[in-house]
Amino acid sequence: QVQLVESGGGLVQPGGSLRVSCAASGSIFSLYVMGWYRQAPGKQRELVATITKGGSKNYADSVKGRFTISRDTAKNTVYLQMNSLKPEDTAVYYCNAGVGPRYYWGQGTQVTVSS
Repeated sequence: QVQLVESGGGLVQPGGSLRVSCAASGSIFSLYVMGWYRQAPGKQRELVATITKGGSKNYADSVKGRFTISRDTAKNTVYLQMNSLKPEDTAVYYCNAGVGPRYYWGQGTQVTVSS
């Protein structure tokens, strides 16, 4: 069993910043990647960013230069620092973790970018 708990979502103005967090717990000895996906109303879930256990990072083109993914390995927590937020960033942000052959999802945290 693996549990992922997201936090830090909220309402921000365009151009603002927000930091969301995801804490992993449970049987995570074989955790090798964590990442963030997002899903806006009426749209499919899309990859935002990932970080491997070795520290390699991957970003969607739409967020490169604005978002930064990082991880506190000791805490099994991944962060997504979101800067220069745009209305199109509005979505539910879901944490994802790869543990052995399985992927696990958090419940999501709402990020709304609006004036």
